[in-house]
Order: sequence, then C-alpha cells, then structure tokens
Amino acid sequence: MRVRHKPWAKEKIEQYPQFVIPNPQDYKGKWTDLFGNDKPLHIEVGTGKGQFISEMARVHPDINYIGIELQQSVIVTALDKVIEADVPNVKLLHTDGADLRNFFSQGDVARVYLNFSDPWPKNRHEKRRLTHHSFLKIYEEILGDQGEIHFKTDNRGLFEYSLVSFSHYGMKLNGVWLDLHDSDYEGNIMTEYEEKFTAKGHPIYRCEVQFTDKEQKRKRLFSDVQI
Repeated sequence: MRVRHKPWAKEKIEQYPQFVIPNPQDYKGKWTDLFGNDKPLHIEVGTGKGQFISEMARVHPDINYIGIELQQSVIVTALDKVIEADVPNVKLLHTDGADLRNFFSQGDVARVYLNFSDPWPKNRHEKRRLTHHSFLKIYEEILGDQGEIHFKTDNRGLFEYSLVSFSHYGMKLNGVWLDLHDSDYEGNIMTEYEEKFTAKGHPIYRCEVQFTDKEQKRKRLFSDVQI
C-alpha cells in the first residue's frame, strides 16, 4: 500500500524524543533503565499506525512495549496514538526490524509481535518475509528463555509458509487460530489493517510459537526425521 509522504514528519518525531527514542543503541541490554522498572518487554516489529501497540500498553500496564517502524510517514501516526494513550509503558523506534540486534541483547525481550507483515509473495523475495529463518535467528538472539512470537495475518499463503518456517526452525507451536474472530480467543487487540480486513469478511490467521532450548530443539528436529 502506498504511503502518503508527510514532509513534516521528521520534525515532529524529533520534537518527541521521550516517545520515539532517538538513540536506541544506547539502551541495548538496559531498557529497564529507560522504562524505570524491570517489567517484561514486548516488541512489535512493523508497528504501522500504532493502534495495536498503544492499546496493548493501555490494557496491560504491567508490561513494557516498544513499537518498531521503518517508514517515517507511518510512525508519525503511531506517535499521535501513543501521545493520546498517555501511558508510560510504550516507546517507539524509527528503524528497520532487521537491525534488532543493534538495540537488544539476549534476554532483553520477552515477546515479539508480528502483525500483518508484508507477505512478499514472490519467491525471489522470500528472505524479506519476517518469518524467514534469517529473521527467526534474530528474534531468538534477543528473546529470553522460552521467548515467544505472536503472529497475525490475513494472508493464508504467508500463514502456511510461516508455520512451515517455525517448524523447520524447531520451534514449539502453542496455539493456532484459522479464523480468529470466529473463535473463543479472548483479549484480542486489533490493528487498523485487522479492522479493515475483518469488515470485508476476511478470516484472520493467528499463531503463538515459542523458542525452545538447544537440547529440546535438537530432539524436536530429530523426531521430525522420517526413517
């Protein structure tokens, strides 16, 4: 989807360094200092216009949240939502999700949210998908023990690809919803895209997966081998 350019976005972002952190590399391994507490940290990679992350922060004050968005003209809208939410437990990073290891150390993050990521449907673009094994390796390196990924999409092809990718990586599947809004799942917070797709009658696919320790991962991979 084409994003309307907002020439004033850079200036506005710079006016709110308390929300859009200008030097995130300085907090690698010490995000607790920025938030002023040791609550678990959840991040959303590709936070878009910020509805999900700001509402999650409001509903769950016992968790710290960081929304990560590369597009300047998009994150400025997320900034408006964070300001409006007026909660202390949410921050934004204007950066690329591929750079996460520059900003987070092993164990900094307890959960990664991937909501309605670009499906990159062409085979030659597979490595750009946020559930490609190269990205899974990055998430594994910043998550703590038993760290989780919560993934939502309306794209069935991306969902099927992701389930295979998670399985091949040796991850543990904790839950799958093939039609989230026609299920008994409670506590769902919708993104702007989710509201639009749901209104059109599209099913929303969701799953929760968990990294396992190396020994468990080896056993799971071995058990998948057909003799």
